[in-house]
Amino acid sequence: MATTKEKLIEHVMKGEAVGSRNKVTVVGVGMVGMASAVSILLKELADEIALVDVMEDKLKGEALDLQHGGLFLRTPKIVADKDYSVTANSMVVVVTAGARQQEGESRLNLVQRNVNIFKFIIPNIVKYSPNCIILVVSNPVDILTYVAWKLSGFPRHRVIGSGTNLDSARFRFLMSEKLNLHPSSCHGWIIGEHGDSSVAVWSGVNVAGVNLQKLNPDMGTEKDKEDWKIVHKTVVDGAYEVIKLKGYTSWAIGMSVADLVETILKNLRKVHPVSTLVQGMYGVKDEVFLSVPCVLGNSGLTDIVHMTLQPEEEKQLVKSSETLWSVQKELTL
Repeated sequence: MATTKEKLIEHVMKGEAVGSRNKVTVVGVGMVGMASAVSILLKELADEIALVDVMEDKLKGEALDLQHGGLFLRTPKIVADKDYSVTANSMVVVVTAGARQQEGESRLNLVQRNVNIFKFIIPNIVKYSPNCIILVVSNPVDILTYVAWKLSGFPRHRVIGSGTNLDSARFRFLMSEKLNLHPSSCHGWIIGEHGDSSVAVWSGVNVAGVNLQKLNPDMGTEKDKEDWKIVHKTVVDGAYEVIKLKGYTSWAIGMSVADLVETILKNLRKVHPVSTLVQGMYGVKDEVFLSVPCVLGNSGLTDIVHMTLQPEEEKQLVKSSETLWSVQKELTL
């Protein structure tokens, strides 16, 4: 007796159908992981999304909740399991899992807690998606990107940290508020460490190619009467402020992740400030990851743009690298 489906549909193709081509995995279904997943879904970037977490009920619930919205999405397959086999053949794996930063806790305090979690996650990613690009979002992101690189054995161009992509977005938003323009018309870069010791490249801040430091030579310094320095300070304090007010950050980092995933999957070759190995650049001697402008595409991080930094900016980068290295060399990998 034929089933309803058999009466309705005649199957024509012989053999196996082609599977997913643009699969993205998100590891960790906390606030950041789910904001990233939703942002990727709403940008219609993937033909399959896989979610992984150790908390089975939360994982199942989040997946069901997304699947129930399947009618409104352009991603036909949403899967979830605590077993990493569900992630097989991903093009990009976004790692958001880890212990959450507590109010008042510095990102560096989190580090060994998260290294131990990564020792389980990274080998599983490598096992099932040996050709993927790993995008690390968990904090402290620069150190954990280094950890993921070491644990994965991947070449450096396939392990990327979300870095200062969000810091730069915050910077451009605050600049846009000050100038009453859209953030996309305000150009400025935050590089270095994601967070407390990030470096604002004041010498490159511009609107429509007009260098703002030429209009205001004191911009970013203590002497500046317009106090632009406060813009960078607000960027650094931004995450702490959001955590204080709502308990965690999620939406902006989720959108930032989707922005990076889009550039990778669509091979856009856009330049993003993301965390990569900077040893040998700007006077950095140690094997550390910091954010500099990088070209991203479907092979991962293919090129680095050399910024012309002021001596003071370069000095700050070196100082950040030394701080990170002092923490990294204490880690047990």
